[in-house]
Amino acid sequence: MRHKSTELMSNIKAFVEGYYRNYRHSPSTTEIADAVGIARGTAYKYLVAMNENGMIRYDGQQISTEQTEKVQTEFTSVALLGNVSCGVPSLEEECAEEYVSLPVSMFGNGTFFLLRANGNSMIEAGIAPGDLVLIRKQSEARNGEIVVALVGNENTLKRFYVDKENNRIRLHPENKTMKDIIVPECEIQGVAVKVIKNLI
Repeated sequence: MRHKSTELMSNIKAFVEGYYRNYRHSPSTTEIADAVGIARGTAYKYLVAMNENGMIRYDGQQISTEQTEKVQTEFTSVALLGNVSCGVPSLEEECAEEYVSLPVSMFGNGTFFLLRANGNSMIEAGIAPGDLVLIRKQSEARNGEIVVALVGNENTLKRFYVDKENNRIRLHPENKTMKDIIVPECEIQGVAVKVIKNLI
């Protein structure tokens, strides 16, 4: 550790963390050397010294710090399928507008798709026109869950209730001006788990 500049060590650490945030992997010793203006061999010696003093963790290839370990690297790819009233096609890959990467730490694991809310039927549940609704694919739902339900040949986003007494399904809009949809049966295509919206 003698003769090692603490300022240079701080610069190397800052560069590594910034690089990791942008690229999700460690920079090479050549990239570090170029970034801080030292020789490649010197960069390697600094990394070894910084590992020894606990400033970073370095195994000869990968470099990690407390900051880089906080960066979420696990994502799930989710298809954006369009408006909820347009239906959920059976072959996503043929009809997806695009695929979106969502961090698992915020959205969890599972099989999901995104739909764009259309209309005002769920505004009192905080779902406005244009919002993206994250749907977990499943064919069953519990009472009170917001579901994508296929009724006839049209999908609708509503709160789901089973009326066992009358052997009916009640699809409840979260809008006081709208009436429940009462159907003998429907096909559950997924349950809403998150809403992604613009605040402006």
